[in-house]
Amino acid sequence: MSLNVESKSVATQMSNLELAQLLAEKTTISSYDWHKLKNDRQAQALQQLTSSLVYLLNDQPEEALLRINQAQGWLNRSIKPLPCPTHGHKKTH
Repeated sequence: MSLNVESKSVATQMSNLELAQLLAEKTTISSYDWHKLKNDRQAQALQQLTSSLVYLLNDQPEEALLRINQAQGWLNRSIKPLPCPTHGHKKTH
């Protein structure tokens, strides 16, 4: 896959951090898509890897490594999806 001339021009004007932030934003699983993608291991890993790049470029290698390990967990199936964040837990009185 190659970029067209216009895309290359825009990409060369952006810093690595800006490009990483744009990619991280694009791969973030929104609350709207959460149910659809909660079991999609590739989407979950991609979200973690792109955010790790942002942390690495912000000189936060420990945070980057945490997300890399999360991505690995999604890919090797050692991580299971969490329950829906909007449904929460039943309250006990």
